[in-house]
Amino acid sequence: MPTPARPILSVLLALTLAAAAPASAQDTDKARMSAVAIGAELATQGTATTLTLILSKPVEARAFVMERPDRAVIDLPEVNFQIGTEAGLKREGVVTSYRYGLFAPGRSRIVVDLAGPAVVDGIETKTRRDGATLLSIAFRRAEREVFRKAAVASDPSPSLRKTLPAEPVDSRPLVVVDAGHGGTDPGAIARTGVLEKDIVFGFARSLVERLKAGGRYRVTMTRDRDVFVPLAERVRIARDAKADLFISIHADSISAAPQVKGATIYTGSEKATDAESAKLAERENKADSAAGTDSAIGPADVSDILAELTLRETRGFSSGFATRLMGQLSPVMEMSGKPHREAGFMVLRSPDVPSVLVELGYLSSKSDLEKLQSEEWRTNVTGSMAKAVDLFFAGRATSAHPIGAPPSSTGSVPGGKGAAFKGLGVTMPRLSVPR
Repeated sequence: MPTPARPILSVLLALTLAAAAPASAQDTDKARMSAVAIGAELATQGTATTLTLILSKPVEARAFVMERPDRAVIDLPEVNFQIGTEAGLKREGVVTSYRYGLFAPGRSRIVVDLAGPAVVDGIETKTRRDGATLLSIAFRRAEREVFRKAAVASDPSPSLRKTLPAEPVDSRPLVVVDAGHGGTDPGAIARTGVLEKDIVFGFARSLVERLKAGGRYRVTMTRDRDVFVPLAERVRIARDAKADLFISIHADSISAAPQVKGATIYTGSEKATDAESAKLAERENKADSAAGTDSAIGPADVSDILAELTLRETRGFSSGFATRLMGQLSPVMEMSGKPHREAGFMVLRSPDVPSVLVELGYLSSKSDLEKLQSEEWRTNVTGSMAKAVDLFFAGRATSAHPIGAPPSSTGSVPGGKGAAFKGLGVTMPRLSVPR
C-alpha cells in the first residue's frame, strides 16, 4: 500500500531539521548536506534480491563484493541513518543480514552479508511523488568463479588514515584509549538491542576524562565518535604517536551461556592461554571483515636482537600493567574466573607500546549489562583504572625528573620506551623499530 506523501515529507523535514543542529556553523552546513535514511526494505523477485533505502535526497553509491566471507559493500557519502538496528537482521534471498554506519569522516558504508556468491546486478535511484528518494541495490546469485573474479576486480576504498598531533614539548606519558568496534561494525549485540560499540565508547570517553582530570598524562582516543577504524589503524595511531600505554575497551557476549559474567584483562601473545581466549581473539580479529575491509596487520617484526628485546620488554610491561589493573578492579567490579589471560589480538601486536585489552563484561549476562549501563558503576571502575595507570607509570619511572618535567638530552621520559631492561641490568636507548 503506497505511503501517503504528507507523513513522509513531514518525517523527512523533521529529521533534516534535527540533523542540522550541531554546535558550529561548519557542522550545521555539513549536516544540512547529509542525506537522511528513514527506512530500508529487502525484497526478492525472481533470482534477484534488492535492498532499497528510503532517503531524503539522492546520493551517489558505489558497490563491490569481497570474499572470505562472502559480502557486498556499498559506499555512500555521509548518511544520517535513522533506521532501527533490527532492520538489518532480516534474511531475504541471497542476503543474510546487513549493517550500516559511518565508515570515515564524510563517508558511510553498508556491509551486506551474503548467503553465497552473488554479484551486484545494478544500482538504481528513483524519486517518489512524495519527494523521497529510493536507492535500490540488486544482488544476483553467481557461480563461485564469477564471484571470485568480481571480488578481485573490486577496488575497495583506501584505509582510513588518522595522524595524532605531535606535542614535542610535552613530556607527560601518552595514553591511548581504544573504544572497540564502531561505525559499520557494531560488535556484540545484547538481546535488548544494546550495541557493544556504544557501551565501550561511552566507557572509553569517561576513562579519558578521568585520566585528563589528573593532569599527569596526555590522553587521546583511536576514535572520538561512532566511526569505523581498522584494527591495523588503531595500532598505527598508538605507534606513530609514540604512545606509552594502549588500553582497548571491549565487552563480550555468549548468548548460549547467559550465566557467564565478569571482566577479563588480556595481554598479547602468539599462543592463547586457553581455547576460549583463542576463540574470542579470532572473533575480534574479524572486525575489519565485518566493516567491509580486509585486515593488513601481521605479527610484530622482530628481525633483529634489539627489536626482539624491545618486544620482550614491552610484553613484560603489558603484563605488569595488567597485574596492577587487576588489583585495582577486583574490589569494584566482578572479575571472571581467569581475570588475566593472553591471546593473539591484532590490537595488542605493537612491539613497542605496552598494550592491554579489557573485556568489561558480557552483554549476554543480565547483571553485567545492568552494570555496564550504570553511571555509578562506570565512575567507580574508571576511577580504579586511573589508579592502576598511576601505579604503572610510578613503577616505570627510571629517570630523575618527575612526570611532566622536560627530559634531559640523554634521559628518557618516565615510563617511556627507553626505560631500563630490568632483567638485563642495562639501560637501552629508545629503539628504532620498523613501523
